[in-house]
Amino acid sequence: MSIDTDVPRGTAHGTSLPLGYNKRLMVFSGRANPALAGAIGEQLGIGLGPVTLKTFSNDEVYCRFNDSIRGADVFIVQPMCANAENGVNANDALLELLVMIDAAVGASAHRVIAVTPWFGYSRQDKKSAPREPISARLVARMLEAAGIDRVLTMDLHAGQLQGFFQRPVDHMTALMMLADHFAGLDGDLVVVAPDAGRVKLNKQFATRMGAGLAILDKERPQQQVAEIGHVIGDVRGKTAIILDDIIDTAGTLRAAGEAVVRAGAKRVFAAATHPVFSGRAYENLAASPFEQIVVTDSIPLRPGAPDNVHVVSCAPLLADSIRRIFTDDSVSEVFGGKNHLF
Repeated sequence: MSIDTDVPRGTAHGTSLPLGYNKRLMVFSGRANPALAGAIGEQLGIGLGPVTLKTFSNDEVYCRFNDSIRGADVFIVQPMCANAENGVNANDALLELLVMIDAAVGASAHRVIAVTPWFGYSRQDKKSAPREPISARLVARMLEAAGIDRVLTMDLHAGQLQGFFQRPVDHMTALMMLADHFAGLDGDLVVVAPDAGRVKLNKQFATRMGAGLAILDKERPQQQVAEIGHVIGDVRGKTAIILDDIIDTAGTLRAAGEAVVRAGAKRVFAAATHPVFSGRAYENLAASPFEQIVVTDSIPLRPGAPDNVHVVSCAPLLADSIRRIFTDDSVSEVFGGKNHLF
């Protein structure tokens, strides 16, 4: 389905023949997170457009838009993540997104916008050792080579990722949504930044919550391994909230929660935008001291999540942003211009 908007285009010179076109918004979903795409479609008051997606026996991906998309603004909802239920991994999701973009461009869509709240390879944004790739930049180039017109994403791991694109990037944040979720917490609150790189993000979160700020001393000796030193700041007797953009294996988050408890925190919560939850994440979260770990549905959870994991939907936020992009309205007004938290 689509939203149609009659847009007058004036009249031809010397005649009374009206020239116009119907501006259409169409939303399609890849197989990475169809539940989120469906919720976005409901928020917009339209259904998802019909598209055929399948994987051949030789593992090649196939895509075909079942209805005409000529002249439409096509929004493709596809975070670059795995979905065990649909049998796709993160690399499948990326390739499927590229194939869908190419198909939309070839079908004469007016604009093609990738709605990818979780931007894959985002942590590989620089060289940490000789002879490494900058994979996040490569993904940006691939999207542009496929023909993307703009990208709608959320809580990028680092601000420089926007500089990898020559096309517009609309950056959303779940900060306000997560803060609103904790608004009813009682007691003396303190927001704990998991490392120095997240201080600005956590400071804005603390300001919105009317809370204090503390920082964890963290070092990363190798990839996907982190060591927690001590807590910088006062958390004794307080309710602590550890805020980050990603939870991956949750080993570091568990260690962070335990460090905050050792420092005297009375209660401890965690929040993050992207629940990657790979490896032993569920075991680590279940054994952690957190009363609740709040995440968004930017990435679908695999079955078996522990009881202390709570999901809030980012569909209303993304739907509002899609509507604003379609009508050429300001996207940053949703956040009062405070959506660049780097």
